[in-house]
Amino acid sequence: MTAPLRLPRISWGDPSAARRALLVHGLGSSAALMWRLGDALAEAGWCAVAVDLRGHGDAPRALDYSVAAFGADLAATRPDAGGAWDAVVGHSLGGAASTVAAASDPEWTRRLVLIDPAIHVGGRDASIVRRSQERAFADTRLEVVQQEHPHWHPQDQELKVDAVLRASAWAVEQTSVQNQPWDVRAQAERLTVPTHVIAADPAVYSIFTGDLAAEVLAANPRFTMSVVEGAGHSLHRDKPEESIRQLLEALKCNVLSDRRESK
Repeated sequence: MTAPLRLPRISWGDPSAARRALLVHGLGSSAALMWRLGDALAEAGWCAVAVDLRGHGDAPRALDYSVAAFGADLAATRPDAGGAWDAVVGHSLGGAASTVAAASDPEWTRRLVLIDPAIHVGGRDASIVRRSQERAFADTRLEVVQQEHPHWHPQDQELKVDAVLRASAWAVEQTSVQNQPWDVRAQAERLTVPTHVIAADPAVYSIFTGDLAAEVLAANPRFTMSVVEGAGHSLHRDKPEESIRQLLEALKCNVLSDRRESK
């Protein structure tokens, strides 16, 4: 088994806040690109911590870029004061890795929110993901990102360029190469914590939709799901206000559920 890496952190909110959330970015991204969610959680009274995944940002480089390795790193990542995270929010690859971590240790987090998670990626979706990453690394000019995503906040546009420049192109490539098949459905079925998926709009582009979404939800009653209409895969950048609303609603519902179960 691959030894876990210590992941660098950034944070929003009061470190002594009663509720602690871990934010986990997607492939080719960075901790800093989770800023919109981190800022919103801080405003809602949380301490939110984001990490750079292995091979990304300031995180250590390695040879193993399997989803299992990403998950092992996360399972070893705990709040500064120890104990469990009150919530883990993972996007895409981060959602898959968070699923692996939570399945391996039921005490790691009290709840999961998965943002268009990469639970099973193959065929057309695998090709789309690979081509998207190749385009990002081929031309890192800010104006290219601005043209492709004119509706993104300027900080998202800037941070996307920064994330690509600071990520290992080899690591990103190997994440696709080493995960064939890319499939954490078995881990999703084993989850014992409340798990809410905030999915992208399939009319734009989503990797968690159709038969896959139906299968995952049917296999585990802990799963619930909502969709951000008009948003693509990076829905927290495409439609940040609605994404944040659904995130806070999911966390609120899960807190109420926890209280009912504890009575």
